[in-house]
Amino acid sequence: MKKIQLAPSILSADFLRLESEIESVRSVADWLHIDVMDGHYVPNITFGPDVVKKLKPCGIPLDVHLMISEPSRWVERFISSGAEILTIHVEADLHIHRTLSLIKELGAKAGVSLNPSTPVGLLENIIDITDLVLVMSVNPGFGGQKFIPRCLDKISAIREMAEKRNPALVIEVDGGIDPSTAGAVCQAGADMLVAGNAIFGKTDRIQAAKDILESALKNI
Repeated sequence: MKKIQLAPSILSADFLRLESEIESVRSVADWLHIDVMDGHYVPNITFGPDVVKKLKPCGIPLDVHLMISEPSRWVERFISSGAEILTIHVEADLHIHRTLSLIKELGAKAGVSLNPSTPVGLLENIIDITDLVLVMSVNPGFGGQKFIPRCLDKISAIREMAEKRNPALVIEVDGGIDPSTAGAVCQAGADMLVAGNAIFGKTDRIQAAKDILESALKNI
């Protein structure tokens, strides 16, 4: 059976209690998703390399998603701070092949993200060197948004491309993931789910995560 994994997003956690918030999802977190926003590429500002460095000792692989302009300028700092998976937006980097290659050279897994309106065709010349494709199923910049159903076709198209060119590719989906959407997303071809409010917005985070995974597994 296909393995579905979960990356709780700390964007929805209580920042005043971040250590205990992370501890509350430790048993269900395959990765810890960290959304880095610069107030330029997206209209919000969140974490920087110093926060990533502080989170490194938690022992959960850090899945760092750079929603920033000119991400190549920051790749080395985030990886040296502890990012084990580093994802950049195809729309934000003029030389994305070079930047993805640099991420891999520095020892991290290289991810590329597509916004809801970004065509899959932009992956054509980089899918061979990419470890992960992050499909945004909401417009980036804020948590708690509603899932955009048209992204399901995009996930399917990426999985079809990956089967031919890069079978080991991880397809991650971020935005509006909860028990009502996880099944369709995984049926389309995703295998890593980012969930923020659907986990940290619940009192019982473990059960919330199990509900998402159970919904996903019923549909694959």
